[in-house]
Amino acid sequence: MGFEIPFIGLLISLAFTALTGIYPGGIIVPSYLVLFMNEPARIAGTLIAALLTMAVYRLSCRWLILFGRRRFVFLILVGGILAFLWRELFPAIFPVSLEFRVIGWVVPGLIASHLERQGVVVTTAALVTVTVLTGWIGLVLNLL
Repeated sequence: MGFEIPFIGLLISLAFTALTGIYPGGIIVPSYLVLFMNEPARIAGTLIAALLTMAVYRLSCRWLILFGRRRFVFLILVGGILAFLWRELFPAIFPVSLEFRVIGWVVPGLIASHLERQGVVVTTAALVTVTVLTGWIGLVLNLL
């Protein structure tokens, strides 16, 4: 497995977005999740971090003016901070949680951006659809 799976995931994400108008949590996010399909706890940890990022954003909107680029950068920064804290503090509190890490430091913010914009159910359904389709094509082509 080299560069094939991320490119296939990118193409499927672009096609899905063009056909439906719905973003699967960011164009590149399903490609990252496919790489960790054999570690569902990491995918769950990433989705939880994205939901927490969205919650922090919604609380912060009471005091900050966040829209456009500021909103996007804020979500990426909060997602990165939560990913860092998740990696450093969570295993110290719950030692069993080493496999329950977040994927990357940008991915939770990208997912949270689309969760906020499109809704939780729509974005999650699109993310699962594109990720599973990419993984299935990777298995069929014997790339995974």
